Amino acid sequence: MKKILAVTLCLALCFGLAACSGGSDPGTAAPTGSTPNEPAKTYTIKLSYSPGGLKPEESAEIMYGDIFKKYVEENSNGAIKVEIYPSNQLGSAADVIGSIASGTVQMGIYDISMMTSYFADAMVLATPGLFKSDEECNNVLKSDWAKAFFDKAKDASRIQILGAHSKGFRCFTTSNKELKTYQDAKGVTFRVMDSPVYIKMVETLGGHAVPMPGSEMYVAMQNGVVDGQENAVNNIIQDKTYEVQKYLVLDEHAAGITGIMMSGSFYDSLPAELQQVLSDANDAAIAEAVKVITDRNTNGVQILKDFGMTVYQPTEQEKADWQNTVLGPCEEYVRSQIGDETVDGLKKVLDDYRAKK
Repeated sequence: MKKILAVTLCLALCFGLAACSGGSDPGTAAPTGSTPNEPAKTYTIKLSYSPGGLKPEESAEIMYGDIFKKYVEENSNGAIKVEIYPSNQLGSAADVIGSIASGTVQMGIYDISMMTSYFADAMVLATPGLFKSDEECNNVLKSDWAKAFFDKAKDASRIQILGAHSKGFRCFTTSNKELKTYQDAKGVTFRVMDSPVYIKMVETLGGHAVPMPGSEMYVAMQNGVVDGQENAVNNIIQDKTYEVQKYLVLDEHAAGITGIMMSGSFYDSLPAELQQVLSDANDAAIAEAVKVITDRNTNGVQILKDFGMTVYQPTEQEKADWQNTVLGPCEEYVRSQIGDETVDGLKKVLDDYRAKK
């Protein structure tokens, strides 16, 4: 009997020691279904944008997507997979932005003014005549004001803006009438984004604004539904607008601003270390995207001339007239819609930046 008791006690002691050595620290234990070298949870980002069929050096959005995907997948230890959907595969810009707000699509790259339906203050960045250069626009978009603005956007819309950058200044094109001065726009029908600020701008010039998705723009110009449109040189090239438009005036009436939009609920679901990976990836991708924009700004006009467009370069006074004509009425409209605080805050950041130049 004593011998049996001794054996029983010995076995109990052995089992107890084995249990103690089996991972008493829950932070080091591998979760069920994973190994120490595999992430406990994986995430998929569906990234949507409009351009397709172009090389990265021909499209800022495509360049961004390639750099972002590579960086995230290499630096998240396999925790995040990025799936890219070009050419409006997930729907129009408006459709996808709605899906980002609701959380069914994780990410998109679109003009930030398209957020107006979800965050009215976004229209301030589209105010024509406000910005004077890509440099000052990009500096404002990196400022403390912009960070607070993006936080406010997330609270209002559930869209996390990872970052934003100028994609060049928007200019008018036409098929049937050359524009040189702002008076020439009177009576012309222009396709515009579904943005109340751009509608107001065209009306201020005496033209007729027809809001429609970018995916419908080419056919509308081809069939004469609209006489023209307005966009940055880079977009005019990648959308092949030159095939259905004859004239371009470099009036530079507004900065086109690209917003890197992410579902707020998706972003909040990520651990802090993966949020940092996204932030670092975004910085790296924007830097390369801006290089594409810079190249297009430098060489794009000649590319359009080579494609047969007639390009008019306004004098400094003519350009100032274009911009000043639309600035006052559009700023007044924006103030009537969102109040003075956001507008005054943005203008102060601009004034401070210009004072240092």
